[in-house]
Amino acid sequence: MAVPSEKFVSQSAEIHTDHPGYADILTSEALAFLARLHRYAEPRRQSLLQARRQRQARYDAGCLPDFRVDTRAIRESEWTVAPIPAALQDRRVEITGPVERKMIINALNSGAKVFMADFEDSSAPSFANQLEGQIHLRDAVNGTLEYRSPEGKHYRVGSDPAVLVVRPRGWHLPERHVSVDGETMAGALVDFGLFVFHNARTLQARDLGPYFYLPKLEAMEEAALWDEVMALAEDELGLPCGSMKATVLIETLPAVFQMHEILHALRRRAVGLNCGRWDYIFSYLKTLRGHRDRLLPERGQVVMTVPFLKAYSELLIQTCHRRGAFAMGGMAAQIPIKGDDEANDNAMAKVRADKLREVQAGHDGTWVAHPALVPVAKEIFDRHMPSPNQLHVRREDVEANRDALIAPCGGTISRAGFDNNVEVALRYTAAWLEGLGCVPIHHLMEDAATAEIARAQLWQWLHHGSLEFPDHAPIDFAWFDHALAAHTHRLRESSLPGARRADDAAQLLATLTHADQLGDFLTLPAYAQLA
Repeated sequence: MAVPSEKFVSQSAEIHTDHPGYADILTSEALAFLARLHRYAEPRRQSLLQARRQRQARYDAGCLPDFRVDTRAIRESEWTVAPIPAALQDRRVEITGPVERKMIINALNSGAKVFMADFEDSSAPSFANQLEGQIHLRDAVNGTLEYRSPEGKHYRVGSDPAVLVVRPRGWHLPERHVSVDGETMAGALVDFGLFVFHNARTLQARDLGPYFYLPKLEAMEEAALWDEVMALAEDELGLPCGSMKATVLIETLPAVFQMHEILHALRRRAVGLNCGRWDYIFSYLKTLRGHRDRLLPERGQVVMTVPFLKAYSELLIQTCHRRGAFAMGGMAAQIPIKGDDEANDNAMAKVRADKLREVQAGHDGTWVAHPALVPVAKEIFDRHMPSPNQLHVRREDVEANRDALIAPCGGTISRAGFDNNVEVALRYTAAWLEGLGCVPIHHLMEDAATAEIARAQLWQWLHHGSLEFPDHAPIDFAWFDHALAAHTHRLRESSLPGARRADDAAQLLATLTHADQLGDFLTLPAYAQLA
């Protein structure tokens, strides 16, 4: 697993021999391609991550995020993104999920317009998961992806699959199993590089991109680096410049103040922005972790109609449509509930209300996490959006200023809400350590973003002090420690995902919650313990 001329070293050679398909992904040519991407991007990536830390230090010291003065001309001048490919003109329903073989087949066959294959928040990035995901996607692109269940049921991709869009990991996440010149590679470049090396030419020949979702960006410079990486890959692979297209998730608070700038940095390949609502709520908590006046109530009360989230989504629509890009709605966390018709009807009613809000606001499409929700969302968008998209909806009525985008959100913290955060953070972390990145808990599909909200809220409620439950009992570490111990015992004794890693997850969650500063990402310290 080494390419001496490239000084390329992989630190997990034993994994490569476990699966006969890995060698077909980790060829010497593919590794050399990854090395070239790394050498080009790594110095800039490190500089951008340092800029994040400096920006956060200013927020911790009392500053608040705002629109940039030095990029005013970009926001105020007239320009549009490049024409959007025909395959992405209608994105009314997109389904997302991890890069697992059966999931990919079901998603491609779901009736959704787009399937976002996720190497990020709904996947636990063990090296085996990442490599097998690459194999599955290669087979899907080549039309050979099949699956036979233990019960003998046969699955294969149908004749009219959803358009494939791939989400690599964010710039902040490492891939510890791959190094170049002694430096650990960015997970983003490993995911992106292996996918385009094996599939880009095939997809481009079919006028299908390749297409990407870009996560966790905080600034236009981070978008510009992606643009340059894609240009380098196009040149290396002999693709036309601009054939790779990208939709950017606006899921960090700093990024909402740079949406015009991010689209401008990617203007030859940007096709839209997405309201990544759950990570956005987490980013609000993390960015404003030092501001006691910006505490949020329990998660169930932080819905898209609260002022700061309403301003965010409406400004995204206005920004995208002014620039000729699509404004994608976000994920409703509900999933179908079997065996309880009343509960299922209530869950589906919430999904319908959420999708109705999005289409009436002017969004061009939305996300679902389960194939059964595709027709639910599609019916709403078909009825209210007969055209392929809503680029004609300009939302000139929107005036979302800085204060609106960071407005505090009122509400309460109940014992049940606190307890639910402990349970979700624990159960998700434990399942993640077992290699699962997408976990149904109490009929909601939880991924890394929702687990991040849970543990960030716990930290904030406990460290800002003097908070009370509605019955005036204090919200304190004694209550947290008791709840964590109780849920750890229940998980350890259960057959639920994560049971074997319950104690590891509890120790990690306790350490992060008791720490003096809110950690940037749960997945960074957890990655060191991932099998």
